[in-house]
Amino acid sequence: MNTRRELESQDRAIVKIAAHLPDLIVYGDFSPERPSVDNFDGVLMFVDISGFTAMTEKFSTAMYMDRGAEQLVEILNHYISAIVEKVLIFGGDILKFAGDALLALWKVERKQLKNIITVVIKCSLEIHGLFETQESEEGLDIRVKIGLAAGHISMLVFGDETRNYFLVIGQAVDDVRLAQNMAQVNDVILSPNCWQLCDRSMIEIERIPDQRAVKVNFLKPPPSFNFDEFFTKCMAFMDYYPSGDHKNLLRLACMLESDPELELSLQKYVMESILKQIDDKQLRGYLSELRPVTVMFVNLMFKDQDKAEVIGSAIQDACVHINSVLRVFQGQINKVFMFDKGCSFLCVFGFPGEKAPDEITHALESAVDIFDFCSQVHKIRTVSIGVTSGIVFCGIVGHSVRHEYTVIGQKVNIAARMMMYYPGIVTCDSVTYNGSNLPAYFFKELPKKVMKGVADSGPVYQCLGLNEKVMFGMAYLICNRNERYPLLGREEEIKYFMCTMKKFLMSNCSQVLMYEGISGYGKSQILVEIEYLAHGENHRTIAIVLTKISFNQNFYTIQILMANVLGLDTCKHYKERQTNLQNKVKSLLDEKFHCLLNDIFHVQFPISREVSKMSTMRKQKQLEALFMKILEQTVKEERIIFIIDEGQFIDSASWTFMEKLIRSVPIFIIMSLSPFVNTPCAAASAIMKNRNTTYVTLGPVQPKDILNKVCLDLSVKGIPKELDTYLAEGSCGIPFYCEELLKNLDHHRVLVFQAMESEEKTNVTWNNLFKNFAKPTEDLKTFTFSLEEENEEVCNLASGVRLKNLSPPASLKEISLVQLDSMSLSHQMLVRCAAIIGLTFTTELLFEILPCWDMKMMINALATLVESNIFDCFQNGKELRMALEKNAASFEVNYRSLSLKPLIEGMDHGEEEQLRELESEVIQCHIIRFCSPVMQKTAYELWLKDQKKAMHLKCARFLEENAHRCEPCRSGDFVPFHHFAVDIRLNTLDLDTIRKMAKSHGFRTEEEITFSRIETSKKSEIFSENLSSEEIREKILSFFDNIITKMKMSEDNVIPLESCQCEEILEIVIMPLAHHFLALEENNKALYYFLELVSAYLVLGDNYMAYLYLNEGERLLKILKKDKSWSKTFEWATFFTLKGQVCFNMGQMVLAKKMLRKALKFLNRIFPYNLISLFLQTRVEKNRHFHYVNQNQQAQESSPPGKKRLAQLYQQTTCFSLLWQIYSLNFFFHYKYYCHLAALMQVNTALETQDDFQIIKAYLDYSLYQHLAGYQDVWFKYEVMAMKQIFNLPLKREGVEIMTYVADRLGYIKLLMGQLDLAIDLGSRAHKMWSLLRNPNKHYLVLCWLCKSLFLKNRYKQLIQVLGWLWDLSVAEDHIFSRAFFYFICLDIMLYSGFVYRPFEECLQFIHQNEDNRLLKFQSGMLLGLYSCIAIWYARLQEWNSFHVFSNRAKNLVSRRTPTALYCISISRYMEGQVLYLQKQIEEQSENAQDAGVDLLKNLENLVAQNTTGPVFYPRLYHLMAYVCILMGEGQNCDLFLNTALQFCETQGNVLEKCWLNMSKEWWYSNSELTGDQWLQTLLNLPSWEKVVSGKVNIQDIQKNKFLMRVNILDNPF
Repeated sequence: MNTRRELESQDRAIVKIAAHLPDLIVYGDFSPERPSVDNFDGVLMFVDISGFTAMTEKFSTAMYMDRGAEQLVEILNHYISAIVEKVLIFGGDILKFAGDALLALWKVERKQLKNIITVVIKCSLEIHGLFETQESEEGLDIRVKIGLAAGHISMLVFGDETRNYFLVIGQAVDDVRLAQNMAQVNDVILSPNCWQLCDRSMIEIERIPDQRAVKVNFLKPPPSFNFDEFFTKCMAFMDYYPSGDHKNLLRLACMLESDPELELSLQKYVMESILKQIDDKQLRGYLSELRPVTVMFVNLMFKDQDKAEVIGSAIQDACVHINSVLRVFQGQINKVFMFDKGCSFLCVFGFPGEKAPDEITHALESAVDIFDFCSQVHKIRTVSIGVTSGIVFCGIVGHSVRHEYTVIGQKVNIAARMMMYYPGIVTCDSVTYNGSNLPAYFFKELPKKVMKGVADSGPVYQCLGLNEKVMFGMAYLICNRNERYPLLGREEEIKYFMCTMKKFLMSNCSQVLMYEGISGYGKSQILVEIEYLAHGENHRTIAIVLTKISFNQNFYTIQILMANVLGLDTCKHYKERQTNLQNKVKSLLDEKFHCLLNDIFHVQFPISREVSKMSTMRKQKQLEALFMKILEQTVKEERIIFIIDEGQFIDSASWTFMEKLIRSVPIFIIMSLSPFVNTPCAAASAIMKNRNTTYVTLGPVQPKDILNKVCLDLSVKGIPKELDTYLAEGSCGIPFYCEELLKNLDHHRVLVFQAMESEEKTNVTWNNLFKNFAKPTEDLKTFTFSLEEENEEVCNLASGVRLKNLSPPASLKEISLVQLDSMSLSHQMLVRCAAIIGLTFTTELLFEILPCWDMKMMINALATLVESNIFDCFQNGKELRMALEKNAASFEVNYRSLSLKPLIEGMDHGEEEQLRELESEVIQCHIIRFCSPVMQKTAYELWLKDQKKAMHLKCARFLEENAHRCEPCRSGDFVPFHHFAVDIRLNTLDLDTIRKMAKSHGFRTEEEITFSRIETSKKSEIFSENLSSEEIREKILSFFDNIITKMKMSEDNVIPLESCQCEEILEIVIMPLAHHFLALEENNKALYYFLELVSAYLVLGDNYMAYLYLNEGERLLKILKKDKSWSKTFEWATFFTLKGQVCFNMGQMVLAKKMLRKALKFLNRIFPYNLISLFLQTRVEKNRHFHYVNQNQQAQESSPPGKKRLAQLYQQTTCFSLLWQIYSLNFFFHYKYYCHLAALMQVNTALETQDDFQIIKAYLDYSLYQHLAGYQDVWFKYEVMAMKQIFNLPLKREGVEIMTYVADRLGYIKLLMGQLDLAIDLGSRAHKMWSLLRNPNKHYLVLCWLCKSLFLKNRYKQLIQVLGWLWDLSVAEDHIFSRAFFYFICLDIMLYSGFVYRPFEECLQFIHQNEDNRLLKFQSGMLLGLYSCIAIWYARLQEWNSFHVFSNRAKNLVSRRTPTALYCISISRYMEGQVLYLQKQIEEQSENAQDAGVDLLKNLENLVAQNTTGPVFYPRLYHLMAYVCILMGEGQNCDLFLNTALQFCETQGNVLEKCWLNMSKEWWYSNSELTGDQWLQTLLNLPSWEKVVSGKVNIQDIQKNKFLMRVNILDNPF
């Protein structure tokens, strides 16, 4: 029952408040007057626990986001709560926590002091005992020192109507601090008075030299002494020591009953943010964090410090003023101490929920204000203030029953030390000085002093006061322009200035140009550039920079302008200024009025009677009239260009004058300004509305400019793409953010610099497979790097660094905290919950994890946050991807300020309507993304570890249900049967779900198998043996036509309702799941989803992302390998299979083969290493194959393999499929046996799966292998077997997809083999089927190969129609690969077909814009083909410099050999470029021309001899070989190659190459001369497709537009 009462009491608000306060306050009965004084006797204990500050520093500078303040809280409170518990057990009352120290009181009658001192000594010795046995954690060196004092104590209570504070004052308080200062580690020191009052017979002491205080060694009670009885007797004199029914409580205040009056009284002693935390349960634990703040220590020393009554009023007055000042700037008094002969206030700006912009400036303003006020307070002798900025620990420290909100960190210590070591002034550290954005002349650097406990404080500055004095010449914009460092990304802004300046100089009216942008956009840099460009004859440029303080200085901006115009800025003395002024104004102003200039220009003209009688307003008007006359006179001689940086700080008087000025005098004013916080004054608004004012809104700079900036800042020629993305996303296009992120990376030693290697020299390994360096743009090359060419460096990342997890730099975190703290608590909670999910999240998941929210509330909050630019919203993943690719404009010209919007009438109503529109937009949106990654990281770090884990678990549970392929792709795992092989699910699956998922993988039920068998027997005779190949062809085509007809008429179970959504699932489900499990430290589950991610990216053709996540997987595998309980060979096998696929796609066949062999080893299918085992294995596989094929019916009757076995078999088929292709690339004779074995093993493994798709795929792969090897009978047999298999399939979606795959694959095979007509027939049917199935990833490939077949057949109308479909698909799906192939064909049309579909410039622009696209860059073949086509174009035009640029780019990609049609097309284009270059070498009689020719011929012969080169490429390759031979004078071989090429063209129906070959043959053997510019002439006359289709150009004429390769270069080349 008692326990239940205790639990109930703990939830009472009064108990929670009391936990923050000592019993002295909780049970005190004080006068309502402030200040009030109470006197009593007691014993004081001061415990200093050192070591925490160092640990706080360690955590605050940690590199990763998971550093967690909660870990610090746990360690701090582990030690401090143990001390608190001891003090409370021994009857003490914890008065205050001072960071990592505490002050405790035993309040008793004076006659009880003797015995209580003994109790307190016993308590002190036991506290030391706690730390002797405990091992330190986190490398923490804990040292405890204790001082004890006893005697008379006074308590002072003071404050205002909102807050109360208390202090203990007296000799005992001073003594306890002095005693603790004398203590060494593990010492207990008694003050002299305490030693006098104690029971000396009980204590063994040690004298301290030259001191009256003593050190306690131990207690020495007499033998008969019973401490328990003694202690009980002592505690009877303690008023609030728990006894009776409450004797088990640590503190009586834990059982306080609700008392509204007492609660209201106690609330005044507690900070508002703590009260909010107590009231609002959803923010529990919210206040403990490592946080950037500004700390201000105020110390007051008194003239007489004898009694509390004497100094109480002074402390009261100071406190009231300090509170009033802090309230304005969102600062708080955290603690008040009375030590070392002074009263100290610890004030903090930037506590949770109270972060404000310009925090540091506000802190310095407050410090100066407090200093000025307190210096005037009676009885205060000296005021000393120390201000520091940086990351400290803010949090609740102590025990559950007694704790306080405090700040701990080196910055707190430094502020306290500066206050003591630099008395009588306001001081600040270098971080505060640099962060204040105030002019240097407000500060003075002080000599360094050695301060106790501070290793290196850095420079210390005195703040001289914040009243702007006219320091002539000091307020000018300092021009640090670097010729070698261009202004990046602001070309349009500068261009606009140049146009406006030209307009100004040519006209006779004023111009105003305003650049508005948020802080960090580089406005000052733009003005520096403008200041440089504005210099010229006949006009004067004046450039000034304003500060926040300028705003409060009347007429300050005009004061500086006029000082410059009158030439006063160069004067060294007021007399010199006075003389200058007299000369300038004597004709404009009567001498008796000269004294009007005294205050404004700091001169000393005699004050006349007339002026002394003037009102202030009249004096101002007189001055303005004078200044206007001076300026009118000045502009007649030279025009004035007035440049103002930080224009938002112009004072209202200066705005008013400027508004009149631009109407009266032709002047050009250029200013930069941040958006106005409040409505600008009427004059400012009038200037903005003026017809001669242009308002330029600055936006973020483009990613390319961020890249250029980084390369310039680091002096490197390239940075990793990963770093480029991190900086572009993290900086949001803001140059300042980019600089801060770079500094942070440098601070953590993340950046590694190394010499740049050429791609040819690099030995390819897995680690350097993707040398993905982002390089600066071409236009930056005009600004040469300081490095010499041979010392070119690139920047790389240190190994093991995970950029995504890096904690943001303190400066950027502070900006995000200001935004967060300005939100309502509910909006803060939403942002913090969203941060847990990640940078991108869905509204469904957010709603799932938000505590106790309804949908309307969430939509309203999201709309507000979208409007505030915290979030962006998107309807789907495709919209998000397109938005990320498009960058915001960096430049927008307005003719009125955006800041004037609030002036529009009815704006409140408009805003409400806008919010309602946003709400309806958010309802339609499915995906939300943080605008700034820094905000997401900052909000994420605010969570405590346990809370984070709970939230990650919630997310994981929700996402897990959707962690599979999309519904159109039949919802299976990306790694087939993955979840059956590795059980990692959090949620249990019901039987129906298991059946559904099994079915999605093609795992059929018994009924379906039986049904399939019945159909098989009926249809197996569809191909009778006596059918001719032509009849079989017609049968196959009519079968596909029949399927297309049925598909068009079918129900929903065949045709999906939407296209593939896998990419969206990948980004918003699979990827977040992997990261949630990482955060939960569930490495096996994280690994599972990383492998799913890799598999998905490979499906989408993104090799680079697959590579990145494989590296994440490898890191986890290494961790899991150490865990002996984890043994998942399937995960290892999957890992190596995926690695093999990536290497294969990148054309690194040696690496791929190695990985695939490893994978097979884990799958218990070892692939032979030597010839003996090869032949043995081949024999075994042939027998196995015979058994499968000839006893097919029996095999089907056997039960299908189990799910885990199926998962393994699928991996095996993937490995074998890749292996036979790898071996087919090699020229070694015995490799063809390995190739055959791998292809055979693929078929056998597929047959074992009993899965239709795997069997058909294996048959077609085996057929292709036999095709390329030249075994006609075998390949035909397997194609027929594949067709028989699809005839047996039911007309359901899975069956239709397999049929479509067969049409697609057969069309591709026929294209490779040169059977162009059949390839077109099959391809056109596959196109129709894929378009009905809405699968863009498969559809675009069919269109690509269909284009190629039509191109070779010269079927132009059909070709252009298919190209149109390909373009539409690329636009609709934002598909880069289909767009690249589109331009590849467009280039081919220009080079070989004789007309233009898309101009060369457009094709070239596409390459320049997309050559860094990771899908193109890390895919074998496409860029090689595009670069080679451009190289051919320039070679034909004999523009050899341009040729070499693209030929060299292509050369770097040649080594990525893959057995694909795309690579073969591209390599043949590359070889054509090299042949044209050989012609040039021969023409120039180059020394190595003959060697180059021999090598080229050899390479071309190797390509023809290679198994993977399909016959369709032979005509072009033989054509090139013929040309090389004729160039080298080998006429006989030339004839042979030409005739062979023509025979192939005839057989294949290759009209394009046949036409070109005949023209070449005719040309080469004729005597006509070929002029160098003939191709240029042809190009100029190339007709567009529009002309061709309209009939203006004859098709026959087009075919003559061929490039004729020159042969009669020299009579005898060799």
